[in-house]
Amino acid sequence: MKVVPGEIKTALLHAYLLGSVAPRPICFASTIDANGHANLSPFSFFNCFGSKPPILIFSPARRVRDNTIKHTLENVYETKEVVINMVNYNMVQQTSLASCEYPKGTDEFVKAGFTPIASDMVKAFRVKESPVQIECKILQVIETGQEGGAANLVICEVLCMHIDDNVLDEHGMIDPHKIDLVARMGADYYCRASGASVFEVPKPNKELGIGIDALPRNIRNSVLLSGNNLGMLGNCTSIPVVSELIYDDRLTQIMREYAGDEKAKVLAQHQYAKELLDAGDVSKAWHVLLADT
Repeated sequence: MKVVPGEIKTALLHAYLLGSVAPRPICFASTIDANGHANLSPFSFFNCFGSKPPILIFSPARRVRDNTIKHTLENVYETKEVVINMVNYNMVQQTSLASCEYPKGTDEFVKAGFTPIASDMVKAFRVKESPVQIECKILQVIETGQEGGAANLVICEVLCMHIDDNVLDEHGMIDPHKIDLVARMGADYYCRASGASVFEVPKPNKELGIGIDALPRNIRNSVLLSGNNLGMLGNCTSIPVVSELIYDDRLTQIMREYAGDEKAKVLAQHQYAKELLDAGDVSKAWHVLLADT
């Protein structure tokens, strides 16, 4: 499928974009208008864009169906402040309810059953149930267009963060399993960022990885090892020395069983190495791949 903006309806393009650019963190934005009326609404056009100064950006886009702007954006222009409340699994249904387009002046805290608590540095309320609440001042709003679907980039500077102690680990850092965040997919789909869906990928930011191009050819061109598998090997800083290799029972069995069939032996080694890499054991996978080379 090939999609070219302008050749399809905006609503359909919007759906393809949201289904592709995902999962997206959710900005649960709390604002007030010039008269002090509270508003609460979630946005998935949102992310963090720096730490000095600490910048968050979210976008209350113009409505596609009638090209109107949202109450949150009206309040942003009026008061130049917002509280960004992060959304976890325990509050996702209520957060979705708050996205209903109630008439202006309706208090979504009341409608969605959330508890408003006073902020320290802005007038907008925080959501007590949120695991992290971020008080911000608005630096700038960039309007990307005037037609339905156009973004309004609300650039926010972080003034103060409130983090629930219950989501911290023993080192005082946020534990992804405890904070249990959710994110937006396309259509009505969400995803839950905890449990088995959370995994680690070591960052190659201290020493350079050798790269996939430096892997031995038979490994690089393996019909069994995936791109992820090769990426794990390429992220290593060196290829182990053969004399340092250690055999185990399964590897010994492979070497004996396929002693007269080199092609079958390599396939069996690669299958075993793939299982090890999928389990995160890079060191042992190297031992298996380089055995008898």
